[in-house]
Amino acid sequence: MSNATTESNGPETVKINLRLTQTLLDRVDNEWQGRGFNSRSEYIRYVLQDAVEHSTFDRDELLAIALGERDIQTGETHSREEILAEFGLDDGE
Repeated sequence: MSNATTESNGPETVKINLRLTQTLLDRVDNEWQGRGFNSRSEYIRYVLQDAVEHSTFDRDELLAIALGERDIQTGETHSREEILAEFGLDDGE
């Protein structure tokens, strides 16, 4: 259950429970301490706020990037010249 509290000079905050693996928690602890945050909670709030405000990729975009990387690694890509020839396009330069 969450509890809402109001800080003396800040917005209302809500306490939540969060379950992490010990490995992830260790990584979080290394990050917040190494990056100069005052607490684990402060760092987690910062990371969550940043993710909400600056979400750059959705799941489909990340999948497309991963599949493209796989194609590069397995040699399943085509050169610019091959694409131009296949579709009968001019170089345009």
